[in-house]
Amino acid sequence: MTSPIWHTRRAFLRTLALTAGAGALGACSTMDPTPADVAAPTEYRLGAGDQIRITVFNEPDLTGPYTVGSQGTIAYPLVGTIRAGGLTVPEFTTALQTALASYVRSPSVSVEVTNYRPFFILGEVTRPGTYPYSANLTVPNAVATAGGFTYRANRSRVFIRHANENVERSYPLTVATPVLPGDTVRIGERIF
Repeated sequence: MTSPIWHTRRAFLRTLALTAGAGALGACSTMDPTPADVAAPTEYRLGAGDQIRITVFNEPDLTGPYTVGSQGTIAYPLVGTIRAGGLTVPEFTTALQTALASYVRSPSVSVEVTNYRPFFILGEVTRPGTYPYSANLTVPNAVATAGGFTYRANRSRVFIRHANENVERSYPLTVATPVLPGDTVRIGERIF
């Protein structure tokens, strides 16, 4: 039969082990991004510099490539100037279809992005600059495009300013941290 002191000591050691484990888990969880820390991928919104292809079924004169201008608009036959900037592709498709309904009976419109606006990367990378965007781009891919990290690079945090924002935000640098077209990505310097 064991003494009550032994039970108390075993309970204390078990509590200590659980607390240490929770501390270790807590330390690990600060390394892993929380949902609030990760730049959440959002539905792509058109912006200045995007190249799109508009197809109107059975209307070859209304089908072709267009570029979203600096004001976020495109000049389109029959309709004139139509806003594209800030709209998702489905929203723009619906707006164009509605605008064409006055001129074409039951227009069937399809819009696709053929060339996204570029992203910008600066800071502690080998070749900072402007690079073409590719689908599902992540920060590690963007860094690789820019020649990799310099030896001073902070490899745990990244600063991103999205095209439609005025503020640069800090995110954990993980393999899943997304980069969107028009983003400015900055790799900071690590603290020694």
